[in-house]
Amino acid sequence: MKKRLLAMLLTGAMCLSLFAGCGTTEDTQPAEESAEATQQEAETQTAEETEIQVFIAASLSNVMEEVAAAYNEEHPEVNIVFNADSSGTLLTQIEEGYACDVFFSAAQKQMDTLENEDGLVVEGTRGNVVNNQLVVAVSNEAETDCTGIESLDAAESLAIADGSVPVGKYTRKALVSLGILGETDTPEEYTTDQLSEALGGIEISEQGNVSKVLSAIIENPGQVGTIYYSDTYGFEDQVNILEVVSYDLTGDIIYPVAQIVNEEADEAESAAAADFVEFIKSDVAKAIFDKYYFDTDVE
Repeated sequence: MKKRLLAMLLTGAMCLSLFAGCGTTEDTQPAEESAEATQQEAETQTAEETEIQVFIAASLSNVMEEVAAAYNEEHPEVNIVFNADSSGTLLTQIEEGYACDVFFSAAQKQMDTLENEDGLVVEGTRGNVVNNQLVVAVSNEAETDCTGIESLDAAESLAIADGSVPVGKYTRKALVSLGILGETDTPEEYTTDQLSEALGGIEISEQGNVSKVLSAIIENPGQVGTIYYSDTYGFEDQVNILEVVSYDLTGDIIYPVAQIVNEEADEAESAAAADFVEFIKSDVAKAIFDKYYFDTDVE
């Protein structure tokens, strides 16, 4: 009887010991998981406050919204704020001290100025992303005798960006290549009045960026304009392309991107800006640019 009682007591003690051991393991694991969750939550809360200022050429407005959305799928903590205008206007704003983390230009000239004259391009971040192409376009509702760049003088009127805007510069360069404007290394310096005179006195509506040229074409059915091929994405039912202008006349229309020195940015903002620049150069972004009629076969 005593032996049986002793055995029962020993068995009970072993069970209590095992139960206590199991209880310790169960109590420790949730504590560790809770600590990890708290740490992740803290990191997420900090990251969510990160915001980057991205200056983009007006012709990039639509495509960059989709590029940003793709980036935010992996990095929802980064708030991307766009400032879209002509590359010349954006250059001036950066030089005047506007807070900018990333600059995506429609031409090399503005980026060259920031890098070589102002020293504001972060070393090693600059890269060519896409090529574009100049087109002569008109509203789908319009009838015109103009058939392309060589017959702009046959249009009822023209909407063209000024020479400080890359699309305006490339338009003038094409006209120089055709001999309609006199030979020069600085076609962007041709004024609207000089352009009108070379085209037989045609009325010209000068615009501050390519998006405004597109709007002028759509809102004024008799008006022909020069925009980029990419600008026609989403407007196929409103805009008729009269000619896709050859690179032989304009040269390549390369869009470079780079991180910009921003002394006001903290470490998180600078890191996010550098990461976003690399994403813009990635194959994921390239597929989006292709969809929007950009040429991504660039060096």
